[in-house]
Amino acid sequence: MIELFSIFTKGGVCLWNYQESDVNFTEAINNELIKGTLMEERGNNGQKKYGNYTMKFQLDNEYNVVFLVIYQTIVNLNYAEKLLGLVGDTFRNAFSESLRDETALTTPPSNIYSTFDDTFDALLSQAAKSARATESIVKKPKSFQESAKSQKTIDSLIVSRPGQKKTDEKAQKSGEKSIKSPQIDSGSDSEYTSTSPPGSPDEEVLRRREEMFKKRIGGGGAKKKGEELGQTTSPKPKGKQARVWALSGKPSDLKSLDRSDQKENDDSAAAEEDNRFVESMKNQIGSLRGDLRSLKESDDEGDGEEETQTVVKQTGGWFGMLKGLVGEKKLTSEDLTPLVEKMRDNLIMKNVAAEPAEKICQSVVSKLEGKVVNNFSRTAQEVRTAVRESLVQLLTPKHRVDILRDVIEAKKEGRPYVIVFCGVNGVGKSTNLAKITFWLTENKHRVLIAAGDTFRAGAVEQLRTHTRHLNALHPQSVHLYEQGYGKDAAGLAAAAIKIAAERDFDVVLVDTAGRMQDNEPLMRELAKLIRVNEPDLVLFVGEALVGNEAVDQLVKFNEALANHAAPGQKPRLIDGIVLTKFDTIDDKVGAAVSMTYITGQPIVFVGCGQTYADLRNLNVGAVVNSLLN
Repeated sequence: MIELFSIFTKGGVCLWNYQESDVNFTEAINNELIKGTLMEERGNNGQKKYGNYTMKFQLDNEYNVVFLVIYQTIVNLNYAEKLLGLVGDTFRNAFSESLRDETALTTPPSNIYSTFDDTFDALLSQAAKSARATESIVKKPKSFQESAKSQKTIDSLIVSRPGQKKTDEKAQKSGEKSIKSPQIDSGSDSEYTSTSPPGSPDEEVLRRREEMFKKRIGGGGAKKKGEELGQTTSPKPKGKQARVWALSGKPSDLKSLDRSDQKENDDSAAAEEDNRFVESMKNQIGSLRGDLRSLKESDDEGDGEEETQTVVKQTGGWFGMLKGLVGEKKLTSEDLTPLVEKMRDNLIMKNVAAEPAEKICQSVVSKLEGKVVNNFSRTAQEVRTAVRESLVQLLTPKHRVDILRDVIEAKKEGRPYVIVFCGVNGVGKSTNLAKITFWLTENKHRVLIAAGDTFRAGAVEQLRTHTRHLNALHPQSVHLYEQGYGKDAAGLAAAAIKIAAERDFDVVLVDTAGRMQDNEPLMRELAKLIRVNEPDLVLFVGEALVGNEAVDQLVKFNEALANHAAPGQKPRLIDGIVLTKFDTIDDKVGAAVSMTYITGQPIVFVGCGQTYADLRNLNVGAVVNSLLN
């Protein structure tokens, strides 16, 4: 039933091997397990699928040893984990000295670990028998006397209405009070007769109440509640008073706020508006030359001693769970489970999607399990370091996108550099396209904007306004190519690229219509635009406000681009991400983790404000610090 059981070091040295079949699993172990999981450390749950086979493995961080079992998925080997645990404990106890001895690596493993064959056969039989014994046990149902239902009484089954409990308590108290109060003689001539002696305070109170009751019945001289208490009521103002709203403005402001005057809408007024805009943006000219600045990163943690003090003080949050992990002991998965669950909740609260949060936690457990710690400070530091390494590795892209360098290379080839922007509705594609245009013009590049959003009303006019403002800052550096509304976006982009090549434009930025990820006709149109024009860079524009939704959007966009690719050709997927509205999320920066995890592509730009100069690069350290605090 077991195809292969292997014990090898993280460095790739095979210590012991057991194989029943003649299938070669070298490629599966090297590529899928070692390179795809152990080296990248993007998080794992101790299991990988390889074709029709399942690979389960266990890491021993103390000796840097990996225990691996491979079996056919259809078999459903339910004792695989138990077998890994038994073999791991026995192998470590039997060969701990040789595992610590570095000189043993020069000795052939067959000379050292050959005696483990008989031990493994015994452990395999033990694990299989325990699995069969567990399956044979049938859970006996509880008797009625053992169930919770038998413990219920009649009083607990009565459902009381809202407020009934308080009413019953008051009635009970009043009943107790009436028992203690003196009895009223019903045969007396007086309406209220008391056993109290004449002239007592109780008799005076009863007499006054009787007189008040008679006056109310007669209707004469009934007084209002306020008059009985001797209070004076102020007369109500006559008529309805107009409410004055705060920050509502004054009549004198109407002239400056009124935009309905025809004189304000002529060409001279538009030129005056552009002049005002240029004056407000003059201080930002030259601020984006060269590579973009990174987001402001909080101060690093300094040396190791200061970091330890900081961690010790950080008793709140999920680091407080580490107080119990003290003493000279080896960390186990049971010790780390409460901490990992708290850490997962913290990541999800900061907009990290559920899947990458789970993978990060699994990666942390695989790094810490088996390590020996001696105090709370050391444990907290080890956990924080493991989380930081996992997050940095996750946010570090597979490759770097250098647009300025690529633009120069395309210019040497005599063609424009083409970027296509895509994304869902309302995320800020046109606004961030204008920011990137400003950055390119700051670096002396001529830009042609293709108004490919021929669907949304006002999209072309928005780009016209941006083009006019950008040319006011850098004259004749930006041009807009448009064909109006209702046109084919793929043909429009192709015409724009052709004109850019003829007129020596350096960059073509193609704006597209916003579309939801489940809108099949629009997704087919986007795939056609990318397939026909073959842009140098496809950027997905997403909001920093979303968590799990970002995962769904990216997955659906990549699926649509793959499904509608040309037959026989490699599908063109998303190359990079533009993360917008980053200034509105405070420390909830998890969308960056989710998007990078799903695509493995870099976050090329981060929008962090309202002006053209509010464009930054993603700072991995700043994101990690926000997630850990």
